Amino acid sequence: MDGQQGRQRPESGKNLIKIPSYQEVFGTTSSSSSSSAPTSYNPPLPAAAAAAAAPSSSSSFSEAFSFLKSSEFYSPPPAPPQPSTAPRPPVAGPSTAASQSKNAILVSNRQKGNPLLKHIRNARWTFADIVPDYVIGQSSCALYISLRYHLLHPDYLYYRIRELQKNFKLRVILCHIDIEDVVKPLHEVTRTSLLHDCTLLCGWSLEECGRYLETIKVFENKPADSIREHTDSDYLSRFTHALTSIRRVNKTDVITLGSSFGSLSRIMDASMEELARCPGIGERKVKRLYDTFHEPFKRVTPRPNLVVPDTPDREKANCTPDAAEKPGASNNKKGSDVKSALTAAFAKYSEKIRSQGRDAANDAGEGTSISPMEGDKTKQLD
Repeated sequence: MDGQQGRQRPESGKNLIKIPSYQEVFGTTSSSSSSSAPTSYNPPLPAAAAAAAAPSSSSSFSEAFSFLKSSEFYSPPPAPPQPSTAPRPPVAGPSTAASQSKNAILVSNRQKGNPLLKHIRNARWTFADIVPDYVIGQSSCALYISLRYHLLHPDYLYYRIRELQKNFKLRVILCHIDIEDVVKPLHEVTRTSLLHDCTLLCGWSLEECGRYLETIKVFENKPADSIREHTDSDYLSRFTHALTSIRRVNKTDVITLGSSFGSLSRIMDASMEELARCPGIGERKVKRLYDTFHEPFKRVTPRPNLVVPDTPDREKANCTPDAAEKPGASNNKKGSDVKSALTAAFAKYSEKIRSQGRDAANDAGEGTSISPMEGDKTKQLD
């Protein structure tokens, strides 16, 4: 056992590697190494900061870097703005601009200098980069043209309408009539508007044209009932509306007829004598009332006699010999040409038949004589 232990454990003085310490490598002692060891960067602190950091070993971030304020690279921050008592104007954002353009008439930049803009007073308007001259709604626009300008540029309106394409549901042609002879140019403008599904509005002054634009913009989001005729639902109002639609019948006559007959059906069944007995109903009114209630809903108009021209064949069949014998007439000339052509054709055909008959007779040994039947045929063809 002792021998085995001696083999396993070597002697203390042999085969040992000694690692030198830090002090031995630099050749300094422990006291000198502690004093000469490199220290971390600790810049000098001001007196106030040093006094504050002396009692406490751990300082805050601002206290640790407070020395930077005394350096030449430090500049103090700007002072905070003083709160003012005056109210700030509202900042126009994209939503505000969109709402303003939605409630205003958009005017094209090409309309700058148009005196019409001075007369748009009851609606707001603003310039914008748009295709039509005026955008007066989400799906409505207007093109402005004067007849004087149309006479100088006849194709201007057509090309402007073509630029709109199908982007707007309501397309208004605002025509300013500024000349005296309006028949021909206004006819051309009306025709162009109808062919391209546009609504034509004519104004005899710039004030009237501006009024049209304002009215369309104001009534943009309003229903059609606001401009439609209102009729009450009670019987008397409907009765009055029905009878006053007849010419020369007024509301006083309606009251007289209603009190005399009592209902509309009795008035319709009444005779002319009974209607004439009502006070205030004259002869003309009686005749109009009676004709209105007794005339058919569908008027029967006499059908005009249509003259159908004869065909060329029928004209030839109906032509008289006297007309055919008249010299210088075109029909006679045409008939004579046809007749001469047919005569020449039949002459050639008869000559061909005769030659065929001669050949057949020669083959049969009968010589050049022709049978009586063939002679009769040739005579008939001649």
